[in-house]
Amino acid sequence: MSDTSSLLTRGVAQVLPSASGLEKLMQKRKIRLYLGIDPTGSLLTLGHAVVLKKLQQFAEAGHEVILLIGNGTVRIGDPTGRDSTRPVLTDEIIAENFQNWKEQASKILDFSRIEIRKNGDWLDKLTYSEIVKLMAQVTVPQLMERDMFQERLKKGGTVFGHEILYPLLQGYDSVMMEVDLEIGGTDQTFNMLMGRHLLEVYKNREKYVLSTPIINGTDGRKMSKSYGNFIALTDEPNDMFGKLMSVADSEMETYFEIFTDIDMAEVQKKIAENPRDAKVELATNIVSWLHSPGAAKAALQDFETKFVRKETPENIPEFTLSEGVGLLDLITKICGFATSNAEARRLMEQGAVALDDTIITDTKTTIEPEKKSRILRVGKRKWGKIL
Repeated sequence: MSDTSSLLTRGVAQVLPSASGLEKLMQKRKIRLYLGIDPTGSLLTLGHAVVLKKLQQFAEAGHEVILLIGNGTVRIGDPTGRDSTRPVLTDEIIAENFQNWKEQASKILDFSRIEIRKNGDWLDKLTYSEIVKLMAQVTVPQLMERDMFQERLKKGGTVFGHEILYPLLQGYDSVMMEVDLEIGGTDQTFNMLMGRHLLEVYKNREKYVLSTPIINGTDGRKMSKSYGNFIALTDEPNDMFGKLMSVADSEMETYFEIFTDIDMAEVQKKIAENPRDAKVELATNIVSWLHSPGAAKAALQDFETKFVRKETPENIPEFTLSEGVGLLDLITKICGFATSNAEARRLMEQGAVALDDTIITDTKTTIEPEKKSRILRVGKRKWGKIL
């Protein structure tokens, strides 16, 4: 398989209108492509890493890669995957959010190879007549075909006019940059195809669309911050390794395909022969990629200490008590092992809280200061020494 062919197939859900057409174009010349992001200040996860890795691969292959900041469209708010509208952001918040986004994405993207542009540079200058002309290129029923609009209406919600306009404005980005390709997750296919349609109408130019798959999280559902099943790019190596080891075996092949370069025939053989060793290799590869090989090695040792030999890990944080405190407050306010008492209570009820290897389920338990230290464990990966 050629490098170009692999670029268009591995970790790819679909290429429209055809992968063969795009491959022929890429064999003739370097192409111009882009990924658009709305800088909403979100925490980036492995779910975001899927398309970011693909963007970086195109940059490494020498193509002209553009990262487009949607500072124009973000003022409208992408309705994709939402059952309510998004708040309007100011220029200051947009700039701050992008800086936060860039710091996280730098784990994957080499920004020296990527051109950064902002769609506000042209969208903010659109005249009334230009907007009307843009809206005349598509029908309202076509815009209302979007699944999320239909779902919102079924639930008794509504769709505002500015949300219908969003795909047109995003599509207009392709016209202004005259790109050969746009990449994004499968949830962005509608918007990306709108850009293909508008580029053909305005410039009589072909644009391809490459969509990347949506991956599942640690509980087998779509990776989502709202589900709490995500692996963040900013997770510490030990936490990241542990979360990856908790991913279902059924997801391993997909993770290997997207996040590693290991031959897939070899991957399938590894998984069939020894799933646990395969998962260790997967976790090691991903932590090495997002942190370093040294961090991955240390994370593996930490994981084996906690879950294989079941020993107390070294260098755990220490917390000193000056007076008696409720265990819920100890977990949340002192140790920071849970975001709320409700979460701490749920963990205790699930048997996920232990003091010196004794599981504690009584949420009214009080911990008093003692001369000897005790080991608090919350969940599988959070440890603290109570003094």
